[in-house]
Amino acid sequence: MLIREDDLRGPEIAKLLGDHLDDMAKHSPPESVHALDLEALRGPENTFWTVWDDSTLLACAALKELDPTHGEIKSMRTVPAHRGKGVASFMLEHIINEGHKRAYERLSLETGSMQAFAPARALYFQYGFEICQPFADYIEDPHSVFMSRQLKIL
Repeated sequence: MLIREDDLRGPEIAKLLGDHLDDMAKHSPPESVHALDLEALRGPENTFWTVWDDSTLLACAALKELDPTHGEIKSMRTVPAHRGKGVASFMLEHIINEGHKRAYERLSLETGSMQAFAPARALYFQYGFEICQPFADYIEDPHSVFMSRQLKIL
């Protein structure tokens, strides 16, 4: 597996992110869908990566800089055929390492509260993320779970 920074211009990533947005809309009411589209992910505050096995796209994720000490994980998605094979862990470890390189004190994320999001929550718990209060511009939402992980002692 190879992780590379991606410019979000390839048809494979457009399809994966389209599937991601469709899936979020399927499981969450519109006001609770916080996934970013292609244009928003191209913003300068975001770094976007894809995971590949030769020419096969396996997964994607972004890291959004909220401020110089705090990053948010966005659009983490694994292609369904490759789930349960360690791809998401590989990507999450990359993001955590990047957070350390950037000297972030904290990484946070928002995910769904519904059963469909249970595997994602389990992965984040496994990597030391804990439930937290809404951060950045988020507000309390029964359809959202907010999670955070400290990266260094304050």
